[in-house]
Amino acid sequence: MLQTFLQAFGGTFMAVLDIFLIILVAGLLVRRRVVTQAHIDALSTATVVVFLPCLTFDSVLRNLDPAKLPYWWTLPLAAVAMAVAGLALGAALFARELPMKRNMLALASMQNAGYLVLPVGLALFPDEFDRFALYCFLFILGNSLVLWSVGKLLATRGQPGVPMWRALLTPPLVANVAAIALALSGGKALVPEVLQRGVHLLGTAAVPVATFILGAVLGSIPFRPRAILPDAARVMLAKLVLLPLLTATVLAWTGLGRTDPLLVSFFLIQAAAAPAVALILQVRRYGGDAEKVGGVMLVAYAGCLLALPFWLALWRVMS
Repeated sequence: MLQTFLQAFGGTFMAVLDIFLIILVAGLLVRRRVVTQAHIDALSTATVVVFLPCLTFDSVLRNLDPAKLPYWWTLPLAAVAMAVAGLALGAALFARELPMKRNMLALASMQNAGYLVLPVGLALFPDEFDRFALYCFLFILGNSLVLWSVGKLLATRGQPGVPMWRALLTPPLVANVAAIALALSGGKALVPEVLQRGVHLLGTAAVPVATFILGAVLGSIPFRPRAILPDAARVMLAKLVLLPLLTATVLAWTGLGRTDPLLVSFFLIQAAAAPAVALILQVRRYGGDAEKVGGVMLVAYAGCLLALPFWLALWRVMS
């Protein structure tokens, strides 16, 4: 059993390490000022406006078959349920310091459901990535709703800015909803094949570019460990230990692993993923403790490098 665990852990760790090395290089380029904030902003805009919507539209349109996946709507609901569970765990660990440390609740419950999970899925399941990406985009429907409402409320000072509905109405969300509508209505045939091929080609750039952006954003965050380690430890306990444990328990109880092992792995990756980078972007835009939120996030990403392969390897041994 131990040998099986170590083999599974080692294989998963090396796959995840490749992604984190890209993140590290991107962060170092930012620290050395080779990559500037203007470069990050330009790449982020291209990804959010072009590459990610194309990947979303292509994956959902080609892979969402209501006959084969009749319960597709449970994925957005599962995202909300996972966020609520994370909030409850975070609230229990920070109960004596609320509402002063409510920003830690956002870090304990809102994971990087796209920019981190997608490259991990591509590295671990290259032959099944289209279906993995479909699960991811359906999950993000619910995740984005919580992230840009409850997450923003907890992470920031609540200064007035863009209305919540405007923050939710992003190009990836529009592409997601449009592709779902076409898939459910049988309108896929209305999309010309040449357009589908072009969208697919642009979508292939989304994952590597998004991985680089993730590292660049993390590399621009100031880090002073002594001030944030106690809070970071509790955030990691909630996000990287208790939430994956709770998720694995629910998955074992449902028996989902016997019918859809890929979906089980997807849920475990989501549960053990590090906090959403969108939280630090929200703090920068709407006000808040950017240094603390960013510092805790950096520590959580380091912990995620071990947590992701640990939970996937443990599940493989259990099953």
